[in-house]
Amino acid sequence: MPVRALQFILWPALAGLFIALTIFIAFPRLMPWQLPVAANKHANPSQVTSYADAVDQAANSVVNIYSRKIIGTKQHPLAEHPLFEHLYRNPEQQKRVQSALGSGVIVSEEGYLLTNNHVIDGADEILVLLHDGRRAGATFIGNDPESDLAVLKIELDNLTPIQIGNPAQTRVGDVVLAIGNPFGVGQTVTQGIVSALRRYGLGISTYENYIQTDAAINPGNSGGALIDTQGNLLGINAAIIFDTVGIGFAVPADDAIDSLSDIVKYGRVVRGWLGLTVERLTPAMVLELNLGSVAGVLVTDTPVNDPAYDAGIRPGDVLTHIDGQPIGTERQGLNEVAGLDPGTKVTVQVLRPRPDRTPEKLVFEVTVEERRLTSEVRT
Repeated sequence: MPVRALQFILWPALAGLFIALTIFIAFPRLMPWQLPVAANKHANPSQVTSYADAVDQAANSVVNIYSRKIIGTKQHPLAEHPLFEHLYRNPEQQKRVQSALGSGVIVSEEGYLLTNNHVIDGADEILVLLHDGRRAGATFIGNDPESDLAVLKIELDNLTPIQIGNPAQTRVGDVVLAIGNPFGVGQTVTQGIVSALRRYGLGISTYENYIQTDAAINPGNSGGALIDTQGNLLGINAAIIFDTVGIGFAVPADDAIDSLSDIVKYGRVVRGWLGLTVERLTPAMVLELNLGSVAGVLVTDTPVNDPAYDAGIRPGDVLTHIDGQPIGTERQGLNEVAGLDPGTKVTVQVLRPRPDRTPEKLVFEVTVEERRLTSEVRT
């Protein structure tokens, strides 16, 4: 081939390759071997743009709860006066209706619902509105004021119980969604993350083991669902801290289901009890009692004939272990003991302070009894 003809073909080809290379460098997504992100099964979770599937799975299990309570009102001071009672005494004005709203979660095909005790406490009538538009009156099955949980039941067919997740595997930073009925506007979904786990000492209830989240939770969300990104139940939304943004709390789903099972079976939540009153050790106490780096709680009361007293534990002892498990705080100890079955025997390890000497290590065997409902927080 003549040189002139070769040059005529070669220069356009080289120019075309140069232009194509320039385009691919500037726009790499145009390369034919570049796979679209949607086709990559191992795409980064941070690229998720919708949680609609999770909401679709859980939404039919979350209900709106409306309760009514008839309460008495004060009569006029002259209502009982013989001269004025005909003017001021009116039986129709002696009662008024107080309404409340909240949320609930269907957890079984038989119609059992979990909600917060404060949502339905003292209610004379409870109405449940399902996501599909159906309505039903709810029967009160039982409650657990110490964890602010209550169990209701509705008699309807074709119910959709929520899938129960695993709060024990939940990590701080996981994305979560809150579903409920804030301010009575209707079912609403908000999104956030798990801010903290095992929160306690908040003064909300006796037994506190909360999942903290920054997903928006407002009045009316109480009793609703906190779910993961697969639509599984992680917790029952229970409380918020007023005048703050992004601090809400949920009862872990496994704790709530355990309470429901006890309520359905026994009519109450059965918890273990040792008959101990304890308080947190302060740095000053640790120094005064010569405890060194020991973690534990100070026993302040062991009433006569209660299990701990019968076993030999006395006020002033420092409780460090139950069945070999370290007890770091009074709330942790309360929760650990509550999980024990009444009638079982456990070993309790304490340190008994001695003047100017190293505390004596003692181990006692204590028979667990069922916890009695009292206004005092006792282990």
